[in-house]
Amino acid sequence: MTQLSLNQANHILQEACKAARSAHYKPMGVVVLDASGQLVAYAREDGASMFRFDIARGKAWGAVGMGASSRVLAQRAKDNPNFFVSLAATAEGKFLPQPGAVLIKDGQGQILGAVGASGGTGDEDELICAAGVHAAGLFTDPL
Repeated sequence: MTQLSLNQANHILQEACKAARSAHYKPMGVVVLDASGQLVAYAREDGASMFRFDIARGKAWGAVGMGASSRVLAQRAKDNPNFFVSLAATAEGKFLPQPGAVLIKDGQGQILGAVGASGGTGDEDELICAAGVHAAGLFTDPL
């Protein structure tokens, strides 16, 4: 089984932040988790608020835990709110089904982890995450 390396995680962070700056988004927090939901790397841009880590981690943690992007989870939460409220409570606040996180996959489709961002709109957060993953030579599900 391939594992996500620190070098890959840092590359994802750098490229995601680069994409955010190129698009002139607000200051971001970006988190990379491995396939077991453990923190590999985090970046907080200058000026990002104190909530960025918790929000980005919650998006990524939910994505890797459920095996789907946080956008997919947000839609599922609309369709089944009671389950997702219970899931969030069970996860002790680490689960946030809102757009802004994508899975990180290898060339065979194996989930290596997830990257989540916070600072812009859900769409902006998601776009920079995907940009970071692709720049690192890895894959994610189509947006």
